[in-house]
Amino acid sequence: MDIGEILLLQNVVSREQLQLAKQNAGAKRLDHQVIEMGLATEDQVLQALATELGMKYVDLTDAKVDKDLLNRFPAREIFRHTLLPLSRRNGSVVIATSDPFDLEALDEIGSLSGFRLEPVLARHEDIARHIKEQLGVGGDTIGELVAQRAEEDVELLEGLGEADGELAEMAQAASVVKLVNELLIEALNQNTSDVHLEPQDGALVVRFRVDGLLRVQPLSQEVNFFQAAIISRLKIMAKLNIAEKRLPQDGRIKLRIHGREIDVRMSIIPMMHGEGVVLRILDKGRMVFDLKNVGFSDEMAKTFRELLDLPHGIVLVTGPTGSGKTTTLYSALNEIKSPSVKIITVEDPVEYQTPGISQIQVHSKIGLTFAAGLRSILRHDPDVILIGEIRDGETANSAIQASLTGHLVFSTLHTNDASGAFTRLVDMGVEPYLVASTVEGVLAQRLVRVLCPHCKAPFRPTDDDVPADFPRPLPEKLFRPAGCRQCRDSGYKGRQGIFELLRTDEGVRQLCVERASAVQIHSYGLRNGLTTLRQDGWRKVLAGITTTDEVSRITKAEYH
Repeated sequence: MDIGEILLLQNVVSREQLQLAKQNAGAKRLDHQVIEMGLATEDQVLQALATELGMKYVDLTDAKVDKDLLNRFPAREIFRHTLLPLSRRNGSVVIATSDPFDLEALDEIGSLSGFRLEPVLARHEDIARHIKEQLGVGGDTIGELVAQRAEEDVELLEGLGEADGELAEMAQAASVVKLVNELLIEALNQNTSDVHLEPQDGALVVRFRVDGLLRVQPLSQEVNFFQAAIISRLKIMAKLNIAEKRLPQDGRIKLRIHGREIDVRMSIIPMMHGEGVVLRILDKGRMVFDLKNVGFSDEMAKTFRELLDLPHGIVLVTGPTGSGKTTTLYSALNEIKSPSVKIITVEDPVEYQTPGISQIQVHSKIGLTFAAGLRSILRHDPDVILIGEIRDGETANSAIQASLTGHLVFSTLHTNDASGAFTRLVDMGVEPYLVASTVEGVLAQRLVRVLCPHCKAPFRPTDDDVPADFPRPLPEKLFRPAGCRQCRDSGYKGRQGIFELLRTDEGVRQLCVERASAVQIHSYGLRNGLTTLRQDGWRKVLAGITTTDEVSRITKAEYH
């Protein structure tokens, strides 16, 4: 019986769906085509095949893997064929596969290990995840490197000169290249924003920042021997000096992974036990710059769009690093972009190249700073200017002058809330009356993790579940994270902004001229209807978008 007949017999697909799949399959196997077209899930297909072939289907979501047993199988073949030894049973080893027809793979791994195998069916993604968790990312490549190290006796290289050391590292280049590539692909698959390679005493720790939180990645212990080779490979990719190990270095890597263009910003800092590396991953294909997706409430979106329509003035977006300021600003620029509007940006670095916008990359070493770039671009007759960040008084004063000469200026500033932006500019040396007359509005923002729509669970909250400063009485229903396959058991999937938008009115201008503190400006804003970050977060909790734990993690309690 062929695969199509099995799927038909087990009521996985109808005859019409089967015919459609056959027409589109080409060289693909029919069960794979059915899954790809969304006619059935992988679970349904595997369960049907298991029933017909007399095999067992297992759910590996919470399965316990025998690590000692796994280590008795060749890692390279485990990775290559995506096979997972689970347990021993009656003299055989139960091994999970997602392809019951790949008998060659089972024969090969059976003969190499010497075990008699009893195959069971499981989802491909679950098998791959368990393999990476147990053997580490790039575990098969590490095996090859260990074999090379045994042959070449790399331990002796520590006493060699710099040039000899580099040549010895290059001897392992092919496998190191593969290992680094696997690390980047895994980071991309997990929607990682930053990869941290942290040297510790006798160990290399790799952590991925996913949705704002760091996760330690499982790695084979042997990877520690190749720490220098991995970092050298990354330096070569970023065109950095691989011989310089005493000074910080910054670089950039451009990649194409599975057809997606990826920019990687690389920062290296010498530490006690070696060089620490952080890779900021910018996935251009996943970025959508649209104000509708940012997370504004209707009222706040209306006010922000009014700011975008102003003929001149300064609009500031504030928040810590990684709070989504750049995304908000690019979304704003896309909103006002048109053939009749000249937009020029000065950025360090240019993170996302956008058609229809003239973008300038800052080069501080040759004197092209934010302030110098701003002075020059005014002669290019722009309508709208984006300054990547106001870092000093010179840049701040240049932005002020640009707005006074009839330009709409966007920029970012590092302050904790919207009201702090006014006092920060004054602290940088800008006259208070100039700040008051040019700054039209300040948007403070943070990013909260969004509850996974597939598994979020409703519950009736009690006073212990909700911080004391949130409004009472409590609602009948809120949501909490549960965890499922779709969100890798975290309970969250993706992030969204929470915002505090302070529109500059006459009261704020007067307080600014009087050199009032940020607290006074904030209090005035609250009396006049300002929605704080914490309050906007609570709105998103009520809407079932996020949780009180997330809002409490990134905002502090407010008692008035």
